Amino acid sequence: MEASWLPAALELAAGGGAGLSPEKRAALGASLPLLRRDYRFERVWFWGRIRGVRGDYHIAEGLGPDRAAPRSRLYSFDCVEWSLLPPATEEMVAQAERLRGRFQGDPAAEYACAQINAEDAERWFGEGKEPVIKEEARLVATIEQIDRAVGIVPRGAFVKTPLGSVRENRNFEGLSLTEAKKLSSYFHFTEPVNVKNKTLLEKADLDPSTDFLDSLEHDIPPGSWTVQLEKGGTVVVLRSLLWLGLTFYHVPMTKQYGYIYFGTGEKNLDLPFML
Repeated sequence: MEASWLPAALELAAGGGAGLSPEKRAALGASLPLLRRDYRFERVWFWGRIRGVRGDYHIAEGLGPDRAAPRSRLYSFDCVEWSLLPPATEEMVAQAERLRGRFQGDPAAEYACAQINAEDAERWFGEGKEPVIKEEARLVATIEQIDRAVGIVPRGAFVKTPLGSVRENRNFEGLSLTEAKKLSSYFHFTEPVNVKNKTLLEKADLDPSTDFLDSLEHDIPPGSWTVQLEKGGTVVVLRSLLWLGLTFYHVPMTKQYGYIYFGTGEKNLDLPFML
Protein backbone atom coordinates (compact mmCIF):
# COMPACT_ATOMS: atom_id res chain seq x y z
CA MET A 1 0.00 0.00 0.00
CA GLU A 2 1.22 3.48 -0.85
CA ALA A 3 2.51 5.09 2.35
CA SER A 4 0.62 8.35 1.80
CA TRP A 5 -2.69 6.46 1.47
CA LEU A 6 -2.06 4.13 4.41
CA PRO A 7 -4.62 5.45 6.97
CA ALA A 8 -7.51 5.38 4.49
CA ALA A 9 -6.31 2.12 2.92
CA LEU A 10 -6.25 0.32 6.28
CA GLU A 11 -9.84 1.36 6.88
CA LEU A 12 -10.89 0.00 3.50
CA ALA A 13 -9.10 -3.31 4.07
CA ALA A 14 -10.16 -3.63 7.72
CA GLY A 15 -12.95 -6.07 6.84
CA GLY A 16 -10.30 -8.77 6.51
CA GLY A 17 -9.05 -8.18 10.04
CA ALA A 18 -6.13 -6.03 8.87
CA GLY A 19 -5.25 -3.40 11.41
CA LEU A 20 -2.58 -1.54 13.32
CA SER A 21 -2.71 0.16 16.68
CA PRO A 22 -2.91 3.98 16.71
CA GLU A 23 0.68 4.03 17.99
CA LYS A 24 1.93 1.91 15.09
CA ARG A 25 0.02 4.03 12.56
CA ALA A 26 1.53 7.22 13.97
CA ALA A 27 5.02 5.68 13.92
CA LEU A 28 4.62 4.60 10.28
CA GLY A 29 3.36 8.04 9.32
CA ALA A 30 6.59 9.52 10.63
CA SER A 31 9.14 6.85 9.65
CA LEU A 32 8.09 5.88 6.10
CA PRO A 33 8.74 9.37 4.63
CA LEU A 34 12.17 9.27 6.28
CA LEU A 35 12.86 5.89 4.63
CA ARG A 36 11.99 7.37 1.27
CA ARG A 37 14.33 10.29 1.85
CA ASP A 38 17.26 8.38 3.37
CA TYR A 39 17.28 5.54 0.82
CA ARG A 40 16.25 7.81 -2.08
CA PHE A 41 13.30 5.65 -3.05
CA GLU A 42 10.81 7.02 -5.53
CA ARG A 43 7.96 5.37 -3.64
CA VAL A 44 7.59 3.50 -0.35
CA TRP A 45 4.88 0.89 0.17
CA PHE A 46 3.83 -0.51 3.52
CA TRP A 47 3.65 -4.21 2.68
CA GLY A 48 2.18 -5.57 5.90
CA ARG A 49 3.06 -7.60 8.97
CA ILE A 50 4.23 -11.17 9.55
CA ARG A 51 3.41 -12.37 13.05
CA GLY A 52 6.12 -14.17 14.98
CA VAL A 53 6.08 -16.06 18.25
CA ARG A 54 8.21 -13.49 20.08
CA GLY A 55 7.79 -10.46 17.82
CA ASP A 56 6.11 -9.20 14.65
CA TYR A 57 7.89 -8.11 11.49
CA HIS A 58 6.47 -4.94 9.91
CA ILE A 59 7.55 -4.80 6.27
CA ALA A 60 8.10 -1.86 3.92
CA GLU A 61 9.14 -1.93 0.26
CA GLY A 62 11.09 0.76 -1.58
CA LEU A 63 10.58 1.23 -5.32
CA GLY A 64 12.51 2.95 -8.08
CA PRO A 65 11.31 4.40 -11.41
CA ASP A 66 10.81 0.93 -12.94
CA ARG A 67 8.00 -0.57 -10.86
CA ALA A 68 8.76 -4.10 -12.10
CA ALA A 69 12.40 -3.95 -10.99
CA PRO A 70 13.44 -5.81 -7.82
CA ARG A 71 12.28 -3.97 -4.72
CA SER A 72 14.25 -3.07 -1.63
CA ARG A 73 12.66 -4.57 1.48
CA LEU A 74 13.00 -3.48 5.08
CA TYR A 75 11.63 -4.76 8.38
CA SER A 76 10.93 -3.21 11.75
CA PHE A 77 9.60 -4.43 15.08
CA ASP A 78 8.44 -1.02 16.32
CA CYS A 79 7.72 0.79 12.99
CA VAL A 80 10.41 3.33 13.90
CA GLU A 81 13.80 1.68 13.40
CA TRP A 82 14.15 -0.14 10.08
CA SER A 83 16.66 -2.73 8.87
CA LEU A 84 17.38 -3.47 5.22
CA LEU A 85 16.89 -7.07 4.13
CA PRO A 86 19.22 -8.76 1.62
CA PRO A 87 17.86 -9.33 -1.90
CA ALA A 88 15.88 -12.54 -2.30
CA THR A 89 17.58 -15.19 -4.42
CA GLU A 90 16.09 -18.26 -6.06
CA GLU A 91 18.06 -20.41 -3.61
CA MET A 92 16.52 -18.55 -0.65
CA VAL A 93 13.04 -19.07 -2.06
CA ALA A 94 13.67 -22.78 -2.69
CA GLN A 95 15.00 -23.22 0.85
CA ALA A 96 12.12 -21.32 2.45
CA GLU A 97 9.57 -23.46 0.63
CA ARG A 98 10.84 -26.46 2.59
CA LEU A 99 10.27 -24.86 5.99
CA ARG A 100 7.15 -25.29 8.10
CA GLY A 101 5.94 -23.64 11.27
CA ARG A 102 5.71 -20.13 12.68
CA PHE A 103 8.31 -17.40 12.50
CA GLN A 104 10.08 -16.83 15.81
CA GLY A 105 10.42 -13.05 15.55
CA ASP A 106 14.23 -13.24 15.79
CA PRO A 107 16.20 -12.56 12.56
CA ALA A 108 19.15 -14.58 13.90
CA ALA A 109 17.07 -17.69 14.64
CA GLU A 110 18.13 -20.77 12.69
CA TYR A 111 16.09 -23.51 11.06
CA ALA A 112 17.29 -26.94 10.09
CA CYS A 113 16.41 -27.52 6.43
CA ALA A 114 14.78 -30.94 6.59
CA GLN A 115 14.02 -33.27 3.72
CA ILE A 116 16.83 -31.98 1.55
CA ASN A 117 18.87 -34.23 -0.71
CA ALA A 118 22.65 -34.33 -0.63
CA GLU A 119 23.04 -32.58 -3.99
CA ASP A 120 20.98 -29.55 -2.98
CA ALA A 121 22.62 -29.42 0.45
CA GLU A 122 26.10 -29.27 -1.09
CA ARG A 123 25.03 -26.69 -3.69
CA TRP A 124 23.28 -24.40 -1.21
CA PHE A 125 25.40 -24.71 1.91
CA GLY A 126 28.73 -26.20 0.86
CA GLU A 127 30.24 -29.62 1.38
CA GLY A 128 30.16 -30.88 4.95
CA LYS A 129 28.14 -27.95 6.30
CA GLU A 130 24.91 -28.33 8.22
CA PRO A 131 21.87 -27.24 6.15
CA VAL A 132 20.70 -24.32 8.30
CA ILE A 133 18.64 -21.30 7.23
CA LYS A 134 18.52 -18.05 9.19
CA GLU A 135 15.14 -16.47 9.82
CA GLU A 136 16.21 -13.27 8.05
CA ALA A 137 16.68 -15.24 4.82
CA ARG A 138 13.38 -17.04 5.37
CA LEU A 139 11.65 -13.69 5.92
CA VAL A 140 12.77 -12.07 2.67
CA ALA A 141 12.10 -15.30 0.73
CA THR A 142 8.57 -15.51 2.14
CA ILE A 143 7.86 -11.89 1.18
CA GLU A 144 9.11 -12.70 -2.33
CA GLN A 145 6.87 -15.79 -2.49
CA ILE A 146 3.80 -13.81 -1.45
CA ASP A 147 4.52 -10.97 -3.88
CA ARG A 148 4.92 -13.44 -6.74
CA ALA A 149 1.86 -15.51 -5.89
CA VAL A 150 -0.70 -12.94 -4.74
CA GLY A 151 0.71 -9.43 -5.25
CA ILE A 152 -1.87 -7.99 -7.65
CA VAL A 153 -2.84 -4.77 -9.46
CA PRO A 154 -5.91 -3.70 -11.47
CA ARG A 155 -5.83 -3.97 -15.25
CA GLY A 156 -4.49 -0.78 -16.78
CA ALA A 157 -2.87 0.57 -13.61
CA PHE A 158 0.60 0.09 -15.13
CA VAL A 159 1.97 0.38 -18.64
CA LYS A 160 5.01 -1.18 -20.25
CA THR A 161 7.16 1.26 -22.20
CA PRO A 162 8.80 0.38 -25.56
CA LEU A 163 12.11 0.09 -23.68
CA GLY A 164 10.66 -2.58 -21.38
CA SER A 165 10.34 -0.66 -18.12
CA VAL A 166 7.03 -0.60 -16.23
CA ARG A 167 5.52 2.72 -15.13
CA GLU A 168 2.35 3.84 -13.44
CA ASN A 169 -0.36 4.67 -15.95
CA ARG A 170 -1.21 8.36 -15.52
CA ASN A 171 -4.41 7.82 -17.48
CA PHE A 172 -5.72 5.10 -15.16
CA GLU A 173 -8.91 6.30 -13.49
CA GLY A 174 -10.00 3.02 -11.95
CA LEU A 175 -12.10 0.08 -13.10
CA SER A 176 -15.83 0.31 -13.58
CA LEU A 177 -17.91 -1.49 -10.95
CA THR A 178 -18.81 -4.20 -13.46
CA GLU A 179 -15.19 -4.82 -14.42
CA ALA A 180 -13.98 -4.55 -10.83
CA LYS A 181 -16.03 -7.61 -9.84
CA LYS A 182 -14.25 -9.84 -12.40
CA LEU A 183 -11.07 -11.79 -11.60
CA SER A 184 -9.94 -11.20 -15.18
CA SER A 185 -9.61 -7.48 -14.35
CA TYR A 186 -6.70 -8.10 -11.97
CA PHE A 187 -3.13 -9.06 -12.82
CA HIS A 188 -0.23 -10.61 -10.95
CA PHE A 189 2.46 -7.95 -10.66
CA THR A 190 5.31 -10.32 -11.45
CA GLU A 191 7.01 -11.95 -14.43
CA PRO A 192 4.20 -13.31 -16.65
CA VAL A 193 3.90 -16.95 -17.69
CA ASN A 194 0.48 -17.37 -19.31
CA VAL A 195 0.79 -14.26 -21.49
CA LYS A 196 3.97 -15.60 -23.05
CA ASN A 197 2.29 -18.93 -23.77
CA LYS A 198 -0.72 -17.43 -25.58
CA THR A 199 -1.10 -18.02 -29.30
CA LEU A 200 -0.68 -15.21 -31.81
CA LEU A 201 -4.46 -15.14 -32.32
CA GLU A 202 -5.06 -14.71 -28.58
CA LYS A 203 -2.39 -12.02 -28.34
CA ALA A 204 -4.05 -10.07 -31.15
CA ASP A 205 -6.88 -9.17 -28.73
CA LEU A 206 -4.47 -7.82 -26.12
CA ASP A 207 -3.01 -4.35 -25.72
CA PRO A 208 0.74 -5.03 -25.29
CA SER A 209 1.20 -1.85 -23.26
CA THR A 210 -1.32 -2.82 -20.54
CA ASP A 211 -2.00 -6.57 -20.99
CA PHE A 212 1.54 -7.74 -20.34
CA LEU A 213 0.83 -9.53 -17.04
CA ASP A 214 -1.01 -12.72 -16.06
CA SER A 215 -4.67 -12.52 -15.07
CA LEU A 216 -6.00 -14.03 -11.85
CA GLU A 217 -8.60 -16.02 -13.78
CA HIS A 218 -5.90 -18.57 -14.66
CA ASP A 219 -4.76 -19.16 -11.07
CA ILE A 220 -4.42 -22.74 -9.86
CA PRO A 221 -6.29 -24.09 -8.02
CA PRO A 222 -9.45 -22.34 -9.28
CA GLY A 223 -11.34 -20.77 -6.43
CA SER A 224 -8.26 -19.53 -4.58
CA TRP A 225 -9.65 -15.97 -4.53
CA THR A 226 -12.79 -14.49 -3.01
CA VAL A 227 -14.33 -11.31 -4.45
CA GLN A 228 -16.65 -9.25 -2.28
CA LEU A 229 -18.33 -5.85 -2.27
CA GLU A 230 -17.92 -3.98 1.01
CA LYS A 231 -18.59 -0.54 2.49
CA GLY A 232 -22.08 -0.47 1.02
CA GLY A 233 -20.93 -1.75 -2.36
CA THR A 234 -18.39 1.04 -2.85
CA VAL A 235 -15.24 -1.08 -2.40
CA VAL A 236 -14.25 -4.31 -4.12
CA VAL A 237 -12.14 -6.57 -1.89
CA LEU A 238 -10.21 -9.64 -3.00
CA ARG A 239 -8.79 -12.08 -0.47
CA SER A 240 -6.38 -14.92 -1.10
CA LEU A 241 -7.18 -18.36 0.26
CA LEU A 242 -3.69 -19.56 -0.68
CA TRP A 243 -1.88 -17.01 1.47
CA LEU A 244 -4.40 -16.29 4.21
CA GLY A 245 -4.09 -12.70 5.36
CA LEU A 246 -3.56 -11.11 1.94
CA THR A 247 -6.24 -8.49 1.24
CA PHE A 248 -6.51 -6.38 -1.91
CA TYR A 249 -8.94 -3.48 -2.25
CA HIS A 250 -10.03 -1.21 -5.08
CA VAL A 251 -12.48 1.68 -5.10
CA PRO A 252 -14.08 1.56 -8.59
CA MET A 253 -13.75 4.66 -10.76
CA THR A 254 -10.86 5.95 -8.65
CA LYS A 255 -7.11 5.40 -8.47
CA GLN A 256 -7.38 3.92 -4.98
CA TYR A 257 -6.14 0.34 -4.80
CA GLY A 258 -3.55 -1.71 -2.99
CA TYR A 259 -2.86 -4.89 -1.07
CA ILE A 260 -1.65 -5.64 2.39
CA TYR A 261 -0.66 -8.82 4.21
CA PHE A 262 -1.36 -9.55 7.86
CA GLY A 263 -0.61 -13.19 8.62
CA THR A 264 1.85 -15.76 9.90
CA GLY A 265 3.80 -16.12 6.65
CA GLU A 266 2.58 -19.70 6.16
CA LYS A 267 1.14 -20.94 2.88
CA ASN A 268 -2.24 -22.69 3.03
CA LEU A 269 -1.15 -26.09 1.75
CA ASP A 270 -4.57 -27.56 2.52
CA LEU A 271 -6.35 -25.33 0.01
CA PRO A 272 -6.83 -28.01 -2.72
CA PHE A 273 -8.64 -30.18 -0.15
CA MET A 274 -10.80 -27.28 1.06
CA LEU A 275 -12.23 -26.32 -2.34
